[in-house]
Amino acid sequence: MTTNLNQIKFNYRPHLLKFRFEAGTSRGALTEKTSFLVSAFESEREQVKGWGEAGPLPKLSEDDIPDFEHRLADLCQRLSGEDIPKDKSEIITWVEAHIPNELPSIRFAFETALLDLLYGGNKKILNNPFYDQGRAIPINGLIWMGSEAFMLEQIDKKLADGFDCIKMKIGAIDFEQECALLGYIRDQYTSEEITIRVDANGAFQADEAMGKLQRLAAYDLHSIEQPIRQGQADQMKELCAHTPLPIALDEELIGVHDLTTKRALLETIRPQYIILKPTLLGGIKASEEWIDTAENLGIGWWITSALESNIGLNAIAQFTATREVQMPQGLGTGQLYQNNFTSPLTIEKGKLYYQKEKKWDQNV
Repeated sequence: MTTNLNQIKFNYRPHLLKFRFEAGTSRGALTEKTSFLVSAFESEREQVKGWGEAGPLPKLSEDDIPDFEHRLADLCQRLSGEDIPKDKSEIITWVEAHIPNELPSIRFAFETALLDLLYGGNKKILNNPFYDQGRAIPINGLIWMGSEAFMLEQIDKKLADGFDCIKMKIGAIDFEQECALLGYIRDQYTSEEITIRVDANGAFQADEAMGKLQRLAAYDLHSIEQPIRQGQADQMKELCAHTPLPIALDEELIGVHDLTTKRALLETIRPQYIILKPTLLGGIKASEEWIDTAENLGIGWWITSALESNIGLNAIAQFTATREVQMPQGLGTGQLYQNNFTSPLTIEKGKLYYQKEKKWDQNV
């Protein structure tokens, strides 16, 4: 018989994350971002807590809504007092039944908090070699938009830090300048030495996208993320069918929850890759459905954090490590904030490690 986590209580608190620099995207620059930390604990053992993070992205997340905090507070109050099975799959099923689809970051936070509690409140979310054995996850080095000089400075630093996969956000400054920056890397390193990804965040117009893809292909890129904005399935299908470089869907996956609809989207567009962001897609189960569907269709994938603090990043990294990943993942965002939580998450030479000798911030 399955035993339960008894009389679970949920609380939350907001945490304003402050960037170390102005982080530019094609949707605008970010200087700060609010995440909501969700805690779960048994009423008779309040000192043992599991933590999750609900961090909707402004102008992008499905649950970037005016009453987000009210919805979160209501769920924490309404779901407190429940007995929840002590089993990973049953916890995820319970969360799916109690948190609506349209609140994906809250669903992920509840999944994570309960799984952390299941494993004793030690920041372990799942059985995985990243946490259990200290096995590294390869990651890409992220180059944020900004002035040409700022982007060049970031490129030089990532290369000096030992990254062999660079991801550059494009679409905000002059396209010729962006091509020149890509050329700067390629003049020094071949594609065998340094992998380059670019992320347009939907910045290209549909009628100009193919021409830009042809220009970008000259730099021997690994892939481009979301060249045109989501919701243009016919145009994206056409691009994916004739593109000179692989296309990865990102924003295109947001708001698609039904398994049948997920498969239909991928069968229609037939991208070369998809990118999974659990905070935006609805957590572990939702991401697993996307991965399994993509693999059945011969579509590649990787996992990316979405500007979470180290609480959310830790959960995403552990989920990633449950799969045998060889390709660099997008898990390098923990260094972005000046007031992130101290944690065992450590980046060395383009790899993310969980170093257990390092302790978590006492406040989480």
